[in-house]
Amino acid sequence: MAHAIVYRSNGGPEVLEFVEIPDATPGEGQVVVAVRAAGVNPIDGKLRSGMRPAPTDGSARRIGSDAAGVVTAVGAGVDSVAVGDEVIVVSAAGAYATEVVAKAGPKLLPKPAELDWTRAAALGIPTGTAYQSVTSLGVTAGDTLLLHGGAGAVGQAAIQFAVRAGARVIATASERNHERLAALGATPVAYGAGLADRVRALAPDGVTVALDAAGSDEAIAVSLELVADRDRIGTIVRGGEAAGWGIRAWSGGSPIPLTDEEQALRLAGIVLASELAAEGGFDIEIAGTYPLGEAADAHRESDAGHVRGKLVLLP
Repeated sequence: MAHAIVYRSNGGPEVLEFVEIPDATPGEGQVVVAVRAAGVNPIDGKLRSGMRPAPTDGSARRIGSDAAGVVTAVGAGVDSVAVGDEVIVVSAAGAYATEVVAKAGPKLLPKPAELDWTRAAALGIPTGTAYQSVTSLGVTAGDTLLLHGGAGAVGQAAIQFAVRAGARVIATASERNHERLAALGATPVAYGAGLADRVRALAPDGVTVALDAAGSDEAIAVSLELVADRDRIGTIVRGGEAAGWGIRAWSGGSPIPLTDEEQALRLAGIVLASELAAEGGFDIEIAGTYPLGEAADAHRESDAGHVRGKLVLLP
């Protein structure tokens, strides 16, 4: 039997259940993918807890959107992939499972042979979000980007995309993560009291753009203090409050949905990151792996908020 992680009510990680599910059957234009690895994203915990709108009615609700695996069945009208193809699944419906049904099309990407399953499953939301945010903020050569939350999966991806665009990146993180950020090409700085002064000392000519991937009051306040143009300040965490500050937001509770262009940028970022990673030009840090049945433990670690890189489930 196939298995999946589900929840029937909102709550802590303990509401996650490891259950048997019927074997998947593809419909027209769909494929079945045997999941080899599934990425854990902070949004998963927010949906599970009810922090993000996801009403439950007592029925089993599946979870997870990033996965990588092998196509095991194809439905009618599918000729872009075949049984046996190794793929990256973007925006899956219930990726925490041994198998998932996915739509054949642009969100079913070929997995480069050079990428192992864990790194392939880790791409999804982090690289797409990072690329879209950096691009939408117009980060380019000559910019100095202040990035809050540099050690997380989105932060690490944003550093690499911004550096690739020619920008200088100053990234906040706890001191234990500074070596990692420096290796990615950023200038690390400790968050906490006095952050604005420390950034000024590192960037005497000023900061031109800021991206909040941390969600702290400090991240917002320091960004507003140091960046003159509020159109060049963005958040992926405090979207519900962004309009009040006059800054930009993408997801993170924002009432404004992503535009078609922004959605296309997210997909383009995943494709680019997979190609670069296969060539050794993009680094994906795996914070840890858990068996699928221990998804609750993975959520406990994710909810704690100090994950460096990406957590991955292995069915």
